[in-house]
Amino acid sequence: MSDTLADMARILFVPGTQALAALALATLVALPAPALAWSAMGHRLVAALADDELTDAARSQIKGLLADTGQQEGEGPLQGETGMLLPAIATWADELRANDPELGRRSSPWHYVNLGEHACLYEVARDCPQGNCVVAAITAQTAILADRTRDRAERAQALKFVVHFVGDVHQPMHAGYAHDKGGNTVQVRFNGQGTNLHSLWDGRLLESAGLDEAGYLAHLRTLPVAVPLPARALPPTSAEWAQQACTIATQPGVYPNGAKLPADYADTWRPLAEEQLRRAGTQLALLLNAALTP
Repeated sequence: MSDTLADMARILFVPGTQALAALALATLVALPAPALAWSAMGHRLVAALADDELTDAARSQIKGLLADTGQQEGEGPLQGETGMLLPAIATWADELRANDPELGRRSSPWHYVNLGEHACLYEVARDCPQGNCVVAAITAQTAILADRTRDRAERAQALKFVVHFVGDVHQPMHAGYAHDKGGNTVQVRFNGQGTNLHSLWDGRLLESAGLDEAGYLAHLRTLPVAVPLPARALPPTSAEWAQQACTIATQPGVYPNGAKLPADYADTWRPLAEEQLRRAGTQLALLLNAALTP
């Protein structure tokens, strides 16, 4: 139970406060679950970085697919950035639970893979039964996107999935341990507030830098990326991406001793989160360019 819910539960036992607290508790429980991946800002940053590196051919294909869905070039939440196609669709897959519950439920396992208990080594039969993990989802959705014989609406949906899932697979907790649901059950206190390790890596580490979205994008653009640049990037090497992310999630110190985080936790681990965002942006661009460039 979160700190807020726990406080509400305690208030229920204070005379005269039961009705108010019960209403507040019911409201909190009814709220949507937290996002499954990087925060909305994190996903938009990955998409914006990828947008920087699109080929003209890929950009033209993406523009056409998104125009079919009503998405126009330049729309999106990154202030000061014009002509971008990808940031506005970056969080679509996380919003499915509210906008399309059936597809949201079916695609829920596609956001992560659990490798922490297996020395960060991916095995299909063990780690991705029936293709229900982020590694297989990236491969499957990229194949749909690249197939020009497919319905354009289906390809547009696949594009939205790919943009989101490439971000997901680079979030270390999305390739971490199964026993704690990628850090979701590990309670910690950060900047005086209760949270869990997964949420910390989703966005709170980024928020601790004190930058707005445009400022963070400018910062990430300055980071070098050690990513190979193949002529083509198909099929996706998403298993390798998951294994690399897992090695971060399982490093000593990522999991603190107790709920209280060291004072230097954010300064220690935020640079690795930023490297993952930068890496994800380049990998996403390579993948989209390969899938959409003849």
